[in-house]
Amino acid sequence: MTEISPAGLHDASAILELQRLAYQSEARLYHDGSIAPLTQTLESLESELEHAIVLKAVVAKCIVGSVRAKVIEGFGHIGRLIVHPDYQGRGIGSALLERIEASLDTVARYELFTGSRSEANIRLYQRHGYRITRTEPLSTNVSIVFMQKSAS
Repeated sequence: MTEISPAGLHDASAILELQRLAYQSEARLYHDGSIAPLTQTLESLESELEHAIVLKAVVAKCIVGSVRAKVIEGFGHIGRLIVHPDYQGRGIGSALLERIEASLDTVARYELFTGSRSEANIRLYQRHGYRITRTEPLSTNVSIVFMQKSAS
């Protein structure tokens, strides 16, 4: 049984550890171990926990997933949707996405981004109604795909 609930400062260390594990596949995909999720500091994550909506997915008292969001200029910006590799394919990512969208009840539209080579991520978001709106180069190895969805 997966429980999804708000994360607190006491969860920061576990979420950061999970984030570093979950983004290893992205680092390999892009041949870049310096991507932001792998270099984020604990202090930076703690600040996010104080200024953003952060949810966690817990199975047997262990955090196995997380997602963050904040409202910027009327858009619900969703980011860092992560699921422990051993728990992927069980609907946890979808449940986190649906719950974070529901928590952004004042916005007209959601926006998120993922790497252009992250095909599984793109498929997940498309299954949930997101459409690609633009692609921007981030570095010589990485392009970012921005996706949006109407909140209505």
